[in-house]
Amino acid sequence: MTDAPRPTGGDVLVEAMRAHGVDTAFGVVSIHNLPLVEAVDRDLRFVPVRHEASAVNAADGYARATGKFGVAITSTGTGAGNAAGSMLEALSAGSRVLHVTGQIDSEFLGLGRGVIHEVPRQLQMLQAISRFARTVERADQAREVLETAIADLDTLPSAPASVEWPIDFQYVGDAQTLSSPLRPAAAPVVDDDAFAAAVELIRQARRPLVWAGGGARTVGAPLQELIELLGAGLLTSNAGRGSVPENHPLVLGNFASNPGLDELVGEADLLLSIGTHFRSNETRSYHLPLPTPHVAIDVDAAAIGRVYQADVGLVGDAAALVPQLIGALRAQPRTRADDGWTEGVTAVRDAVRRKLSADIGAYGDICGAIHELLPTGSVIARDVTIPSSSWGNRLLPILDPRSNIFPFGGGIGQGLGMGIGAAVGRPDVPTLVMAGDGGLAVHLGEMATLAGEEPWCVLVIFNDGGYGVLRNLQEAYSGERHGVDLFTPDFGGLASALALPYALVRGAADFRSALEKAVTLHGPMVIEVDVTALSPAPKPYVPPVHVPTAGGGRQ
Repeated sequence: MTDAPRPTGGDVLVEAMRAHGVDTAFGVVSIHNLPLVEAVDRDLRFVPVRHEASAVNAADGYARATGKFGVAITSTGTGAGNAAGSMLEALSAGSRVLHVTGQIDSEFLGLGRGVIHEVPRQLQMLQAISRFARTVERADQAREVLETAIADLDTLPSAPASVEWPIDFQYVGDAQTLSSPLRPAAAPVVDDDAFAAAVELIRQARRPLVWAGGGARTVGAPLQELIELLGAGLLTSNAGRGSVPENHPLVLGNFASNPGLDELVGEADLLLSIGTHFRSNETRSYHLPLPTPHVAIDVDAAAIGRVYQADVGLVGDAAALVPQLIGALRAQPRTRADDGWTEGVTAVRDAVRRKLSADIGAYGDICGAIHELLPTGSVIARDVTIPSSSWGNRLLPILDPRSNIFPFGGGIGQGLGMGIGAAVGRPDVPTLVMAGDGGLAVHLGEMATLAGEEPWCVLVIFNDGGYGVLRNLQEAYSGERHGVDLFTPDFGGLASALALPYALVRGAADFRSALEKAVTLHGPMVIEVDVTALSPAPKPYVPPVHVPTAGGGRQ
């Protein structure tokens, strides 16, 4: 009779994940995380990605698509450093990622002896890329550190957390006890006077608009009830897409900076913003005129008035505040929206979509095929590339915020990792990844992860031979091109080497046929779109960034 295997810190991690309904971790195995990886792989699911940054991206995509938190496991030192950029994306997006990294043996911490994988000040680095960062200082402390990190993940506004775990403590699974259940910090209590002032402003509005950001993603059905009650048009940031299904006639969507909305926005007599940062690329570098008075809701007091002055600020959880606003508005007489206002919102909504569809040439038919062929609820993960920025972030209807996955920090190369994580977390629907050839090359190795894990994931590569969006920017402002034309691989040959189904398309009809096949496979497939062959060609897309003129002005 053999003795039962000795518990390790990996068993502690598995217990914590199970307790919170998380069944998967993503990572790169190393001598400084072996006990963690072994336990997760044995008892739950471990997805071996090819780069630590992709481990965080995949955990991030899993979190956004499922509503749970995602887990990324990396090695110490360079491995943890590799994860930093993707942790900054999670920090920018307010994504609930638990980054668990190894650490050298506890007896050597801080001594600078040159232990393999040792780096100075790793904890300080983790503190810079996470809201919560802590070291496991004793083997019997690990569960408490993990639970404290998870409680912080659940505290609004959401943010990622990091735990570094010395390898000697990973091999020891001492009894883990919690003195009491750890809970997230409570949301702020709303000021009664501010709430009453907000209700009065909203009650008097005749031509209201609502702007939903990432903080509105958890509001759910009450947000739709609110805009219907007010007859308000709903603008969204990219992060707030799907907070109300985008097929709703009052959803203007992620078009706030589109000139087609200027007249409507100018006529509005109230703006209610919910959990938005008013990012530069969504507000014409903060020069977009917005309606007043402005009532702002945000769980972060510092965010209110940071970009656009708020006449009334409500500090609190939007998921609780919006139903309270509805109750207060229904309890007393209020001004109804002007005749024709809601019809005007819908007319403008339809007009800007028709105009954009006409401007993007053959992309319009590709967009239509994606919308028609993907089952309802499918996840759409978009890397930073021209098709995403010009139409994917606006025209593809998002009906559920969990379907909307995009690197809000703006870094390229993260889309495939995010898509893999989403596809693993949501195996019931296909995930479509929109990537460019330049961005995909950043983490090309994750195509091997796609082949090895076989999730229901369609990778669409829009190939224009380089960094097309920067190429357009250079040509628009200087007429020259530098550093934007790339050698790109034979994606068909690469797919063949990885035994991935593949199709090369040069037109919208070919794309439709390829996507029909991909959806039926219930597994991975690669579709390459030769952008240079598309007809009619889309208008060149120039990103909405501030380019100073020689005299210091703006263009």
